[in-house]
Amino acid sequence: MEVMNCKTCGRLFNYYNGPKVCPACKDALEEKFRQVKEYLREHKVASITEVSEANEVSVNQIKQWVREERLAFQEGSGVGIECENCGAEILTGRFCTKCKNAMVNELGNAFGKPKAPVEKKPAKDKDRMRFLDKQ
Repeated sequence: MEVMNCKTCGRLFNYYNGPKVCPACKDALEEKFRQVKEYLREHKVASITEVSEANEVSVNQIKQWVREERLAFQEGSGVGIECENCGAEILTGRFCTKCKNAMVNELGNAFGKPKAPVEKKPAKDKDRMRFLDKQ
């Protein structure tokens, strides 16, 4: 456990993990998230700046919620964020479908495909031990 200052208000708090904000600021941010989510339900084609101004939340915070896949833009709304890899416009997450598939293929190739087990043939007479008859 670590003691640090909140990035938002500057108060000291016990930090465990996650964003470096105190519990009070985290609760306030969650309340803002609920407001933004409700606003988007009522205004399905609102732009990021409209949502930001109406709810007093920064555009960067809204983009972060979209990247975390907590929020998603409606199909055909004309609003989106950029894929972190190729820059294509996406509705939610960090990467477009094309880049996700490419990463999955690269990761799969890095590990290689499992080889089929080699079947052992049953031992034949020629592989067996022989004893010579002594006369």
